[in-house]
Amino acid sequence: MTAAGGFTDARPLQVRIADDIRMKIETGQLAPGEQLATLDQIADEYGTSLAAVRKALDLLRQQGLVVTVQGKGSFVRERPSTRRRGIDRYSRSTWAQGKALHTAEAESQGRSAGQQLRELAEVPAPAVVADQFGIPEGTPVWVRRRTTFIDNRPNQLADSYYELDVVRGTRIQEENTGPGGGFARLEEAGHRLDRIREELAVRMPTGPESVALRLPAGTPVIDLVRTTYDVSGRAVEVMLATLAGDMVGFAYEFPIPD
Repeated sequence: MTAAGGFTDARPLQVRIADDIRMKIETGQLAPGEQLATLDQIADEYGTSLAAVRKALDLLRQQGLVVTVQGKGSFVRERPSTRRRGIDRYSRSTWAQGKALHTAEAESQGRSAGQQLRELAEVPAPAVVADQFGIPEGTPVWVRRRTTFIDNRPNQLADSYYELDVVRGTRIQEENTGPGGGFARLEEAGHRLDRIREELAVRMPTGPESVALRLPAGTPVIDLVRTTYDVSGRAVEVMLATLAGDMVGFAYEFPIPD
Protein backbone atom coordinates (compact mmCIF):
# COMPACT_ATOMS: atom_id res chain seq x y z
CA MET A 1 0.00 0.00 0.00
CA THR A 2 1.45 3.38 -1.06
CA ALA A 3 0.45 6.58 0.67
CA ALA A 4 0.03 10.01 -0.92
CA GLY A 5 3.33 11.39 -2.14
CA GLY A 6 4.66 7.96 -3.07
CA PHE A 7 5.68 6.80 0.42
CA THR A 8 5.09 3.18 1.30
CA ASP A 9 2.72 2.75 4.24
CA ALA A 10 4.75 0.71 6.70
CA ARG A 11 1.90 0.19 9.18
CA PRO A 12 0.91 -3.44 9.79
CA LEU A 13 -2.24 -4.38 7.90
CA GLN A 14 -4.36 -4.74 11.03
CA VAL A 15 -3.34 -1.20 12.07
CA ARG A 16 -4.29 0.20 8.67
CA ILE A 17 -7.70 -1.49 8.86
CA ALA A 18 -8.27 -0.23 12.40
CA ASP A 19 -7.18 3.30 11.46
CA ASP A 20 -9.53 3.30 8.46
CA ILE A 21 -12.51 2.17 10.54
CA ARG A 22 -11.61 4.69 13.26
CA MET A 23 -11.60 7.47 10.65
CA LYS A 24 -15.09 6.42 9.54
CA ILE A 25 -16.27 6.54 13.15
CA GLU A 26 -14.68 9.94 13.84
CA THR A 27 -16.12 11.48 10.65
CA GLY A 28 -19.60 10.07 11.27
CA GLN A 29 -19.62 7.61 8.38
CA LEU A 30 -20.21 5.00 11.06
CA ALA A 31 -22.65 6.27 13.68
CA PRO A 32 -22.74 5.40 17.40
CA GLY A 33 -24.57 2.10 17.83
CA GLU A 34 -24.19 1.15 14.18
CA GLN A 35 -23.19 -2.44 13.45
CA LEU A 36 -19.93 -3.03 11.60
CA ALA A 37 -19.69 -5.32 8.61
CA THR A 38 -19.05 -9.00 9.35
CA LEU A 39 -15.52 -10.34 9.66
CA ASP A 40 -15.82 -11.96 6.22
CA GLN A 41 -17.06 -8.74 4.63
CA ILE A 42 -14.23 -6.68 6.15
CA ALA A 43 -11.69 -9.30 5.07
CA ASP A 44 -13.05 -9.16 1.50
CA GLU A 45 -13.03 -5.35 1.49
CA TYR A 46 -9.37 -5.16 2.48
CA GLY A 47 -8.25 -8.33 0.72
CA THR A 48 -6.86 -9.86 3.87
CA SER A 49 -7.27 -12.74 6.29
CA LEU A 50 -9.80 -13.13 9.09
CA ALA A 51 -6.89 -13.14 11.54
CA ALA A 52 -5.86 -9.61 10.50
CA VAL A 53 -9.46 -8.39 10.79
CA ARG A 54 -9.77 -9.86 14.30
CA LYS A 55 -6.56 -8.07 15.33
CA ALA A 56 -7.90 -4.81 13.88
CA LEU A 57 -11.13 -5.14 15.86
CA ASP A 58 -9.11 -5.94 18.98
CA LEU A 59 -7.28 -2.63 18.50
CA LEU A 60 -10.56 -0.75 18.12
CA ARG A 61 -11.95 -2.38 21.27
CA GLN A 62 -8.80 -1.41 23.19
CA GLN A 63 -9.27 2.17 21.99
CA GLY A 64 -12.84 2.15 23.30
CA LEU A 65 -14.35 2.67 19.84
CA VAL A 66 -16.01 -0.70 19.25
CA VAL A 67 -17.87 -3.22 21.38
CA THR A 68 -18.52 -6.82 20.41
CA VAL A 69 -21.68 -8.64 21.45
CA GLN A 70 -21.40 -12.42 21.45
CA GLY A 71 -23.52 -13.88 18.68
CA LYS A 72 -24.50 -10.48 17.26
CA GLY A 73 -21.34 -8.83 15.96
CA SER A 74 -19.36 -5.64 16.54
CA PHE A 75 -20.88 -2.18 16.99
CA VAL A 76 -19.64 1.40 17.17
CA ARG A 77 -19.56 2.20 20.86
CA GLU A 78 -22.00 4.80 22.12
CA ARG A 79 -20.16 7.22 24.38
CA PRO A 80 -22.34 9.67 26.27
CA SER A 81 -20.10 12.55 27.29
CA THR A 82 -20.22 16.10 28.54
CA ARG A 83 -17.81 18.98 28.29
CA ARG A 84 -16.74 20.45 31.60
CA ARG A 85 -16.91 24.15 30.85
CA GLY A 86 -14.13 25.17 33.19
CA ILE A 87 -14.82 28.44 34.96
CA ASP A 88 -18.41 28.72 33.69
CA ARG A 89 -19.54 25.46 35.29
CA TYR A 90 -19.04 26.97 38.76
CA SER A 91 -21.23 30.01 38.14
CA ARG A 92 -23.00 31.03 41.34
CA SER A 93 -26.13 31.72 39.27
CA THR A 94 -26.37 27.97 38.64
CA TRP A 95 -26.17 26.45 42.11
CA ALA A 96 -27.60 29.44 43.98
CA GLN A 97 -30.85 28.81 42.10
CA GLY A 98 -30.98 25.19 43.24
CA LYS A 99 -29.24 23.29 40.42
CA ALA A 100 -26.48 20.82 41.26
CA LEU A 101 -23.39 21.47 39.13
CA HIS A 102 -23.29 18.00 37.56
CA THR A 103 -26.99 18.07 36.69
CA ALA A 104 -26.95 21.60 35.26
CA GLU A 105 -23.93 20.90 33.08
CA ALA A 106 -25.39 17.67 31.69
CA GLU A 107 -28.81 19.17 31.02
CA SER A 108 -27.30 22.14 29.20
CA GLN A 109 -25.80 19.64 26.74
CA GLY A 110 -28.93 17.57 26.27
CA ARG A 111 -27.86 14.78 28.61
CA SER A 112 -29.42 13.27 31.71
CA ALA A 113 -27.46 13.11 34.95
CA GLY A 114 -27.71 11.27 38.24
CA GLN A 115 -25.66 10.17 41.19
CA GLN A 116 -25.43 7.39 43.74
CA LEU A 117 -24.17 8.05 47.25
CA ARG A 118 -21.54 5.48 48.22
CA GLU A 119 -20.55 6.67 51.69
CA LEU A 120 -21.08 9.39 54.30
CA ALA A 121 -18.52 9.10 57.06
CA GLU A 122 -15.90 10.62 59.33
CA VAL A 123 -12.52 9.38 58.06
CA PRO A 124 -8.81 10.13 58.49
CA ALA A 125 -7.67 12.80 56.02
CA PRO A 126 -5.58 11.33 53.15
CA ALA A 127 -2.27 13.05 52.52
CA VAL A 128 -3.41 15.10 49.52
CA VAL A 129 -6.52 16.28 51.36
CA ALA A 130 -4.59 17.15 54.52
CA ASP A 131 -2.11 19.12 52.42
CA GLN A 132 -4.86 21.22 50.83
CA PHE A 133 -6.49 21.91 54.19
CA GLY A 134 -3.17 22.58 55.93
CA ILE A 135 -3.82 19.98 58.63
CA PRO A 136 -1.88 16.87 59.76
CA GLU A 137 -2.45 13.73 57.71
CA GLY A 138 -4.95 11.46 59.46
CA THR A 139 -6.91 14.30 61.08
CA PRO A 140 -10.63 13.34 61.18
CA VAL A 141 -12.58 14.91 58.28
CA TRP A 142 -15.99 14.36 56.72
CA VAL A 143 -16.34 12.65 53.32
CA ARG A 144 -19.16 12.31 50.82
CA ARG A 145 -18.39 9.59 48.26
CA ARG A 146 -20.55 9.53 45.13
CA THR A 147 -20.68 7.91 41.73
CA THR A 148 -22.12 10.25 39.11
CA PHE A 149 -23.83 9.17 35.89
CA ILE A 150 -24.37 10.59 32.41
CA ASP A 151 -27.20 8.95 30.48
CA ASN A 152 -27.16 6.09 33.01
CA ARG A 153 -23.46 5.31 32.53
CA PRO A 154 -21.03 6.04 35.41
CA ASN A 155 -18.69 8.84 34.44
CA GLN A 156 -17.04 9.85 37.73
CA LEU A 157 -16.11 8.69 41.20
CA ALA A 158 -16.21 11.83 43.33
CA ASP A 159 -15.16 12.07 46.99
CA SER A 160 -15.67 15.46 48.67
CA TYR A 161 -13.84 16.12 51.96
CA TYR A 162 -14.61 18.79 54.56
CA GLU A 163 -13.17 19.76 57.91
CA LEU A 164 -15.60 18.80 60.66
CA ASP A 165 -16.23 22.30 61.99
CA VAL A 166 -17.22 23.44 58.48
CA VAL A 167 -19.99 20.87 57.95
CA ARG A 168 -21.18 20.16 61.49
CA GLY A 169 -24.94 20.73 61.62
CA THR A 170 -25.31 21.20 57.84
CA ARG A 171 -27.08 19.02 55.28
CA ILE A 172 -23.68 18.14 53.81
CA GLN A 173 -23.67 15.42 56.47
CA GLU A 174 -27.03 14.14 55.23
CA GLU A 175 -27.82 11.96 52.22
CA ASN A 176 -29.68 14.79 50.46
CA THR A 177 -27.79 18.09 50.56
CA GLY A 178 -30.79 20.00 49.25
CA PRO A 179 -31.18 22.53 46.40
CA GLY A 180 -27.86 23.74 44.99
CA GLY A 181 -25.87 20.94 46.65
CA GLY A 182 -22.79 21.34 48.82
CA PHE A 183 -21.81 24.79 47.50
CA ALA A 184 -25.13 26.27 48.55
CA ARG A 185 -24.88 24.68 52.00
CA LEU A 186 -21.35 26.03 52.51
CA GLU A 187 -22.53 29.55 51.82
CA GLU A 188 -25.51 29.09 54.15
CA ALA A 189 -23.00 28.13 56.85
CA GLY A 190 -21.20 31.45 56.39
CA HIS A 191 -18.48 30.46 53.93
CA ARG A 192 -18.84 32.85 51.00
CA LEU A 193 -17.11 31.01 48.15
CA ASP A 194 -14.40 32.91 46.33
CA ARG A 195 -12.19 30.73 44.11
CA ILE A 196 -11.52 27.18 42.96
CA ARG A 197 -8.27 25.45 42.06
CA GLU A 198 -8.25 22.33 39.87
CA GLU A 199 -5.33 19.97 39.26
CA LEU A 200 -5.58 17.28 36.56
CA ALA A 201 -3.52 14.18 35.84
CA VAL A 202 -4.09 11.32 33.38
CA ARG A 203 -3.29 7.67 34.15
CA MET A 204 -4.50 4.15 33.52
CA PRO A 205 -7.24 2.89 35.88
CA THR A 206 -7.01 0.28 38.59
CA GLY A 207 -9.07 -2.88 38.29
CA PRO A 208 -11.79 -1.69 40.70
CA GLU A 209 -12.00 1.66 38.88
CA SER A 210 -12.44 -0.09 35.53
CA VAL A 211 -15.32 -2.09 36.98
CA ALA A 212 -16.96 0.85 38.77
CA LEU A 213 -16.78 3.11 35.69
CA ARG A 214 -17.45 0.27 33.18
CA LEU A 215 -14.35 1.20 31.22
CA PRO A 216 -13.42 -0.57 27.98
CA ALA A 217 -9.91 -2.01 27.91
CA GLY A 218 -7.26 0.63 27.33
CA THR A 219 -9.38 3.57 28.50
CA PRO A 220 -7.52 6.04 30.75
CA VAL A 221 -8.94 7.97 33.67
CA ILE A 222 -8.40 11.55 34.77
CA ASP A 223 -7.61 12.34 38.38
CA LEU A 224 -9.03 15.68 39.49
CA VAL A 225 -8.16 17.47 42.72
CA ARG A 226 -10.56 20.39 43.20
CA THR A 227 -10.03 22.75 46.13
CA THR A 228 -12.68 25.36 46.93
CA TYR A 229 -11.77 28.45 48.99
CA ASP A 230 -13.93 30.99 50.78
CA VAL A 231 -13.32 34.74 50.81
CA SER A 232 -11.06 34.42 53.87
CA GLY A 233 -8.72 32.17 51.87
CA ARG A 234 -9.68 29.02 53.79
CA ALA A 235 -10.02 25.75 51.86
CA VAL A 236 -13.56 24.59 52.67
CA GLU A 237 -13.87 21.58 50.35
CA VAL A 238 -11.40 19.24 48.67
CA MET A 239 -12.81 16.90 46.05
CA LEU A 240 -10.83 13.94 44.74
CA ALA A 241 -12.46 12.66 41.57
CA THR A 242 -11.66 9.96 39.05
CA LEU A 243 -13.27 10.61 35.66
CA ALA A 244 -13.77 8.18 32.79
CA GLY A 245 -11.40 9.49 30.12
CA ASP A 246 -13.72 8.66 27.24
CA MET A 247 -16.66 10.58 28.69
CA VAL A 248 -15.31 14.04 29.34
CA GLY A 249 -13.77 17.00 27.56
CA PHE A 250 -12.42 20.21 29.05
CA ALA A 251 -12.96 23.78 27.87
CA TYR A 252 -11.40 26.76 29.65
CA GLU A 253 -11.60 30.44 28.89
CA PHE A 254 -9.99 33.07 31.10
CA PRO A 255 -8.39 36.51 30.81
CA ILE A 256 -4.66 36.73 30.20
CA PRO A 257 -2.93 38.09 33.35
CA ASP A 258 -0.97 41.31 33.02
